Amino acid sequence: MCVLYFLSLHLLFFCVVHSSDGVFAEHNARCHFRNVDEIEYTEEIYFNKEVLLWYNGSTGIWKGDTSSKNILASYFNNDPNDHFSRRAIKDVLCLVNAKALYETLKNNTVKPNVRLKSVEHSSNRHSAMLVCSAYDFYPKTIMITWLRNGQKVNSDVTSIEEMSNGDWSYQIHSYLEYTPTAGEIITCMVEHYSLPEPQLHDWDPSMPKSEMNKIVIGISGLLLGLVFIAAGLIYNRKNSTVLIPVRTSDDMGPSSG
Repeated sequence: MCVLYFLSLHLLFFCVVHSSDGVFAEHNARCHFRNVDEIEYTEEIYFNKEVLLWYNGSTGIWKGDTSSKNILASYFNNDPNDHFSRRAIKDVLCLVNAKALYETLKNNTVKPNVRLKSVEHSSNRHSAMLVCSAYDFYPKTIMITWLRNGQKVNSDVTSIEEMSNGDWSYQIHSYLEYTPTAGEIITCMVEHYSLPEPQLHDWDPSMPKSEMNKIVIGISGLLLGLVFIAAGLIYNRKNSTVLIPVRTSDDMGPSSG
């Protein structure tokens, strides 16, 4: 599975023209791509800062938002050479640059350091909140998804945008409010260009390992103390002298006869 499929990268090429009489025209060409084999190409033409026409490479059709604009759009749509022109522009602008950008990303990636923990919150709807954090990753684009028993969770999820660490790396935090249910598995799934496949992090509701170690050490010390006490009691019992009182004739007094 290629994690890059889940990312979305964007290239923008534009041309702006100003005339002496104040007329303003702008032509934007955009490349949206998830990978080098899946590229969506769009164009927008602006006139005096108002959208005049837009082109969708998936449908190969120009459109406008008024009847007069659609008349102009039909002129391009009926031109047999326009479709080939748009396709050639897509190949030149998008495909070549996409390959170059992906090679750059491939050679400059840092895997995220993921932590999953429980935090306190004041919500009355749910009794628990989990936070899944990814630290020190590059490039910026990342996807965090919550799963409950393998199914995507679409509600009670809050995520913040990627934050820069100031050193070309990023961090992100995603929160899940939920009510614990016996036997369910809560998973934080992280997808990033640096990972060959999605990382799955299951929430362990048991006691944190550090606290568990403290309890184990305490119990071990208590058991060891009990062993020493038992050994001491056994030792004292073996080495102590047991005195059994014996009645003598003097203790029995004069005989009756």
